[in-house]
Parts: sequence; C-alpha cells; structure tokens
Amino acid sequence: MTWLAQMYITLVPGLVAGVLNMVWCTVGVAKRLARPIDAGRTLKDGERVFGDNKTWKGLVGMVGLAAAVAVVWGLVCAGVPSLEAHMLFYQRLPNTVAVNLGIGAAIGVAYALFELPNSFLKRRAKIRPGTRAGSGWRIGFSVLDQIDSVIGMVLVVAVVYPLGVGFFWLYVLVGGLTHAGVNLGLYAARLRKNPL
Repeated sequence: MTWLAQMYITLVPGLVAGVLNMVWCTVGVAKRLARPIDAGRTLKDGERVFGDNKTWKGLVGMVGLAAAVAVVWGLVCAGVPSLEAHMLFYQRLPNTVAVNLGIGAAIGVAYALFELPNSFLKRRAKIRPGTRAGSGWRIGFSVLDQIDSVIGMVLVVAVVYPLGVGFFWLYVLVGGLTHAGVNLGLYAARLRKNPL
C-alpha cells in the first residue's frame, strides 16, 4: 500500500487547494475576477462554450492556492522525513520553495484546465451549469466530474515521475473516488449545489 500513501502525499496540494478554492469562489472578494472564462460566448448550437461556473476567479484561485499549499506542504514534508520520502516530486526534484511554487502552480493549472472539456461537453449536451445530467447522461458525466481534474493533476506527476500506465490509471481511479468523497463532504457543508 506504499503507492496509496505516495499518491495522497503527492497530491495533497491539489486536493487541499480544490477544497479551499470552493470556499474562495463563494466569498465576496475579488469580484472583478468572477467573470466567466468564455466571456459569455456561444457556439453555433446556441449554447455557451463553458458556462457561468468556469470563472477567472476559480482559475486564479486554484493556481494561487495550489502554489501556496504546495509551499506549506513542502515545509511540513521537510520536517517529517517519511513524508518527504514518499512525495513523488521529491524523488526527482529538491524540496525548495521555488520548486514547490512551480509544482503547486502546475497542479493548479492542470486541475482547472482539465475541468474545461467536461464543461464544454455538458454545454453541448444542453446540461445547465451547476445541474446534474439527465438519466441518459448521468453516469457518464458523474464519473467525468470526479476524474477530470484528477487526470490533470496525475499528468503533472507523470511528467516529473514516471508512473507507468497502470499506476497512472490507478491514481486516477483512487483520486476520483477521493474526489467524490470530498464532494459529498462539500455538499454536506453547503459549499456545493449537487452531491456529485
């Protein structure tokens, strides 16, 4: 089960930043950034490119928070040698503030960008932002909702540390299940409109 510990230790910046970003997006600060990334544009089908829920505030928040969490997590790992030994990034890179800022920013960018294709597909399927898909699409989009950002984060890991295809998809699976659990918690805390 070392791989499981490595996965969670390595993905802490993205997992924690994802939760913090949900809070960040609900507070009334940085209102100028709360504009949709697609600027309200529609395609030929009359639907928005991504919708109102994909905002510059969310993107900036995810990148900044992931970078900050990565720096703090790097300091924690430096003080606990067993954590540092299991952090996959530190197998190839030094545990420094600069490296951690870069790792965190990359994780934040990947997390946010890998959610966009899912939103694009939902708009093409005429699923309103923040709502659940109808019965014909529900399972597919529920799975995609849990793994899209995880795929982005695991790709960042794979660029630095060769995971292999099997471990890549195992990380995505376990990360997706973790994401689902976190979303259920956020729903219970009223930070999400839908449980999954």
